[in-house]
Formats: sequence, structure tokens, C-alpha cells
Amino acid sequence: MTRNITTRPRGQYFDEFAVGDRFQTARRTITQADIVNFAGVSGDFNAPHMDHEFCRTQPYGEPIAHGPLVFAVSTGLLCQSGLNDGTLVAMLGIDKWRIHAPVKVGDTLHLTMEVIETRLTSQGDRGVVGFRREIVNQRGVAVHTMEVQCMYLRDPDRAPLPN
Repeated sequence: MTRNITTRPRGQYFDEFAVGDRFQTARRTITQADIVNFAGVSGDFNAPHMDHEFCRTQPYGEPIAHGPLVFAVSTGLLCQSGLNDGTLVAMLGIDKWRIHAPVKVGDTLHLTMEVIETRLTSQGDRGVVGFRREIVNQRGVAVHTMEVQCMYLRDPDRAPLPN
């Protein structure tokens, strides 16, 4: 006898988000290998990331992580959290991205997010969730902040049936 097993995605559907909800990921420490590997993938070998002698003459004193690397690490932490697993359709945009402090080798980061907006799409089978994100270091300093809009599936038990 064969039984059908119904599974539910691990992530949250649009219907499960509410303005004011807050989320926090696990942590990850930035390594020299992260910076070198990101330079190789992106082609960004600029002095603030690769030239130790140049960096000694700057206020930060040592190579710093690329801004997009820090963002990418935060998206990886979010992915590992499972919040988007099987329910995220797409990231639609990033607004007001600001870098407030350098990230160095040995800094340990996590991501905090607050829901600031929810709205259904015109078809009603998906919804857009706006988040205020902060990438925070081990000292509690928000090193990056931004607003991100993501599209999520609706819960099939709540969404209207397609026409």
C-alpha cells in the first residue's frame, strides 16, 4: 500500500508575516579567506580589501570586507534560517542601503529584520513583504542597514484559487 505524504515548506508564507514581526539569524565570523575568495569571484581587488600596506595608512588600519560580501553573507544567514525555504519567490529590491562601519577579519555578524510592510499582489496568489534589515557585529553595532522587498507565495489554504 502506497501512502501520500503531504509536506509543507519550512519557510513562512506571505500570510504569516505581520508588520512589526522581528527575526534574527545565527552568527558567522568573517575570515581572510572570505575576503580573498570574494575578490576573486567579483574581480574587486581594490586596495581597501587587498593591500595591507595601503590599509595601514587608513583609519580602519587593515583590509576590510567588501560591502557586497557583507550583504551576501547576510543573505546566506537568512537562507540557513529557513525563513524563506520553499516560500520565497524573489527579492524585488533594496532601498536605503547604508554602510555605517567597516567589517574586518574576525568580526562576527548576524542579521536582524523587522517587517515594515505587507501587501498582496494584484493577482492575489502572492504578496510582497518589506523588511528593515540590520547587519550587526559582535559589539552590537549595525554595520549595514537597508530596506528590502521580497515576494512570497501565499499559503495555498488561504490564497484564492487561480482563474
